[in-house]
Amino acid sequence: MRVDLNTDTGESFGRWKICDDESLLLYVSSANVACGAHAGDPLVMDSIAAACARHGVGIGAHPGFPDLQGFGRREMRMSPSEIESFMMYQIGALRAFAEHYGQALTHVKPHGSLYNMASRDEAVAEAVARGVARSTRPGENLVLVGLANSLMMDAAKKVGIPAASEGFCDRGYTSDGNLAPRGTPGALVTDVAQVARRALEMVTEGIVVALDGTRVSLRVDTICIHSDTPGALDIAVAVNSALTGAGVEITGVRKVIGVE
Repeated sequence: MRVDLNTDTGESFGRWKICDDESLLLYVSSANVACGAHAGDPLVMDSIAAACARHGVGIGAHPGFPDLQGFGRREMRMSPSEIESFMMYQIGALRAFAEHYGQALTHVKPHGSLYNMASRDEAVAEAVARGVARSTRPGENLVLVGLANSLMMDAAKKVGIPAASEGFCDRGYTSDGNLAPRGTPGALVTDVAQVARRALEMVTEGIVVALDGTRVSLRVDTICIHSDTPGALDIAVAVNSALTGAGVEITGVRKVIGVE
């Protein structure tokens, strides 16, 4: 068994620091780097790209709505063409930093409300997928990372790009396989042992237990650890240890889905 372990990172901004990003990178195989819209700035992007290159971590773009005050977690009503162009704009910005350090972009994962909307709204999902497709260079095969069993997986197939199904070990699920809205009881899981157990269940059993106790089936290629979850570093250490201890290989998302 193998799985990619990713983290949403580079979400500091100016003098505001959200976490110890570089320490977190030691325990994951992929980084979703904020591209300056919902969080991050050019200095942070530069620093994270350099750290990923040092530690052999795959660099992926983490584009979101242009909403620094809301951290990209408020819904914005944008046309499909606007979403598509904003995706390309942010992907291109991160690519410049990655290539400076001799690294190619490996994947793209939408952030926050953009991710959630693309999971359930066909027009948004297809706009996101087109943005990735138009940003992909010949032979590059940028991978779209999206919620397992969601419309993003269908949109990727429709536009002809590879996709990776994602699971969230530090977030609560509803019985229909969606993420519980932030702010609702159980939406954020911070108990280290519980998060590690959930990650292992996703990979070895193909299930996640929803907030109402329902066992939801899902196949995951990659598992996310949010860098802004309290105790994120302890969570990353525990999840990495639980997976490797069970014989699961932690490797890059492109290798997991077979597009290398």
